[in-house]
Parts: sequence; C-alpha cells; structure tokens
Amino acid sequence: MNSDPRHIRISDYNYPLPDERIAKFPIAQRDHSKLLVYRQGQVSHDVFYNLPEYLPKGALMVFNNTKVIQARMHFRKDTGALIEVFLLEPAQPSDYELIFQTSEKCAWYCLVGNLKKWKEGTLRREIEIKGQQVVVTATRGPIHGTSHRIDFEWTGGFSFAEIIDAMGELPIPPYLNRETQESDKTTYQTVYSKIKGSVAAPTAGLHFTPEVLAAVDAHGIEREELTLHVGAGTFKPVKSEEIQGHEMHTEYISVRRDTIRKLLAHDGCAIAVGTTSVRTLESLYYMGLKVMQNPEASEDDLHVNQWEPYDTDTQVSTVESLTALGAWMDAHGLEVLHSSTQIIIAPGYNYHIVKMLVTNFHQPQSTLLLLVSAFVKGDWHKIYDYALANDFRFLSYGDSSLLIP
Repeated sequence: MNSDPRHIRISDYNYPLPDERIAKFPIAQRDHSKLLVYRQGQVSHDVFYNLPEYLPKGALMVFNNTKVIQARMHFRKDTGALIEVFLLEPAQPSDYELIFQTSEKCAWYCLVGNLKKWKEGTLRREIEIKGQQVVVTATRGPIHGTSHRIDFEWTGGFSFAEIIDAMGELPIPPYLNRETQESDKTTYQTVYSKIKGSVAAPTAGLHFTPEVLAAVDAHGIEREELTLHVGAGTFKPVKSEEIQGHEMHTEYISVRRDTIRKLLAHDGCAIAVGTTSVRTLESLYYMGLKVMQNPEASEDDLHVNQWEPYDTDTQVSTVESLTALGAWMDAHGLEVLHSSTQIIIAPGYNYHIVKMLVTNFHQPQSTLLLLVSAFVKGDWHKIYDYALANDFRFLSYGDSSLLIP
C-alpha cells in the first residue's frame, strides 16, 4: 500500500537555484552534457555518452517519442494589440492525430495572453505557405477550466499541422526568460521525436544522439517508445503549502500493445527516460487494476486520477496487472491504448515498473522534484547538493542524471 503524501509540505522541497545555474541554451553537442550517477546512495559523475556502460544488459529502456508543436500563435488586432493564443489540447476533433490532419477548421483549448484586449470578435492573420496566401481566423468560445475554447478556420486546404508550422512559435520554458530562436526548433526536440502534441519537450531525452542510441543497442539493451503529450501544466508551480491543494494537469498517453508485451517479457521492469515516461509507465499499473475490476471499462474509464495510487490497495503484482491490461486490449481489439493520466508521484509512492531513471535537474518546489524524491527514497538533497557543488547545469537545457535506487 502506498502511504498518503497529501500533507507533504512543498517548502521541504526547496533548494537555492541561482539564475546563472539555469542553462539558457544547450551545449553544442547534446551527448557531451554531464551525467550524475546516483547508485544506492553513492554519487559520482561522468559524461552522458558513457550512459550505456551503467545499464544492465538485457534491460528494457523506455522513451517518450512525443514531438513539441509550435503551440504559440500570435494575432494582431486592428487596434495594434498583440494577442497570444497558446494551444493546450485538442477540443474538436479531440484526437491529436486527427486534429493535425484537419484542412479547414478545428478547435483547441488554449491559454490566451492579453485576453482583456480581446473582448469579442474574430482575430485574423495572413500567412504564406508554399507561395500561397492563407487567411487564418480565431474565434473565442466558452471557458473550459482555466483555458478557453478557440475555433480556428483557414483557407487554402492546408493541414492544421502546416498552419502551425508556418505561423506558430515553439514554446520554450518560461524560466529561460528569452525569445525562441531558430536553433530551438532543433535543440528543443529529441532526436527520436515523432508524434506531434507536446507543448514542452520531454527534456531527459534531449541528451540522446544517434550514436548514444546505437551504443544502447550495442550494450544489448532493448528500446521501446510510448507517447505522453507534455502539457503546459508541467511548469505549474505548487502554490499550496501542502500538496493536497495542488491540482495535477491531465496528460494524454498512447501505449502500443507491443509495449505491454515487451514489459511483460522483462518481468514488468523498465529503465525510464524522463519523468513523462515514468508517469506513463506507472499509470499502466493502475490501468491494469481497473480492467481487473471492470473488464467492460472504456479507454476513457482508464484515466488515472491524481490520488488514486494512494487510495488503492496494491497487492496485485506488476506482472498480473500488465497481463490483465494486455488481455483487455486484445478483447477490445486495440493495438494502441489511448487514455490519460493525472497521477502525482510523491514520497510515499511505491514504484511498480520503473527501476532506473534518466532525468534532468528540476525546479525547486516542483511536482517533478517530488517524483525524484519518491524514486530515491527521500535522498534527493544528496543528488542536488552534489550537482550544485560540481557545476552541473539545471532545468530543460541542463545536464542529466542516472538514478539507481
């Protein structure tokens, strides 16, 4: 049984992070970043391209293949006011794959910057795609939680993917305090990114190069990919004193039936690249429990709520749970599972699937730091003190760590 973390005080997860320690840009060669290695309480450091040498032969390594979209769209009103529309998640159609293929109109849930200047009316902007003039319009719909439904229409018959590639801007993290640059289009994507939908990169993967991936293969480590589209909520600070006051954002995941097979072939154990892979893999365990209780559950019914792991009796083994999930997918004729998770992983959580973690260094008082602390059984201070004392670079474009509890 997981113990209840609701009364954890977020102030206990603070540490001094001077601005100059935040990496504003990545280093020139991604795989030359520093690698902190934490093994059963011992800390050392190396260079990222040596990562495969620390991994056990025959293990399964899981990557998140989501691709960051150019989610920031700018419109100027006749008055000259600049309105930013930030795409968060698909509204109509609600499927990521389908919405990028739409060729006339679609709707997204969005954050709107300078909202007070856009009381009513339709925003329009002219752009050029392949030598053709295209008119894009945006109309405000109803409020949806903390976001707004925005309806987009455009001329020219281009796909929405082409529209945002032409007029959108890549959303780099707000704490970089700088404008997006052309170089970010490359450096803020993992080399294996494929499936469009994220508004932030799964940054642990930014250190991998084709050479490091080849070395992973050469070490006899199996690679598998899943998809979690990272939402803007990943940057949402915990404002409540206790974490029970913090509402986790929902993120959308896709996991192939083959991935469940591979996990089972590895006794339900995996090395996760990044906290997003962790959240997806650990959510699968709870999805398996749900289908054991309700074989008629739909994909939407498998959504994992924030506190569910702490309200659930977890006597079921990982292999039993994943076997049930695989059988449920077979019974429903699903090659890919599409669902969502709101899971919060905090001290008191017992990991089911993830045995090693590759991750960057996270913001003070963040839910990601809670996830790391849960993984290393509260020993995060030792890791972060070492990183601060040894000139490691922090956050999205910073250095990396391999955590082996």
